[in-house]
Amino acid sequence: MGQDSIRVLSVDDHALIREGLAMMINHQPDMTVVSQASSGLEAIQQYREHRPDVTLMDLRMPGLSGIDALVAIRAEFPEARIIILTTFDGDADIRRALDAGACAFLLKSAPPSTLLDAIRAAAGRS
Repeated sequence: MGQDSIRVLSVDDHALIREGLAMMINHQPDMTVVSQASSGLEAIQQYREHRPDVTLMDLRMPGLSGIDALVAIRAEFPEARIIILTTFDGDADIRRALDAGACAFLLKSAPPSTLLDAIRAAAGRS
């Protein structure tokens, strides 16, 4: 991991998604996954512990939703840069997430290059 690597927290209730994202991100020379979380509550705890540059947050998770976790993290850390990931393009919660301070939202079906570009943009490195 480079000294100035973009540090990423990946939050999704599906391990396959988290692991796939971690493999893709860790393959980049300028970014690394510093932690993963499988729930909204765990996301808040992991954010506090690792203070990532960018968080990838699943919108829909059982228990505390991605939006609720986003609101909680940004209440404590207003500078948090969070990208919402969702499977549904017409999701009404996307607007709520953006209003709550999400940097961007991406469909999980987006090409990997789009996600990597969004991470760099959110970190101010594009």
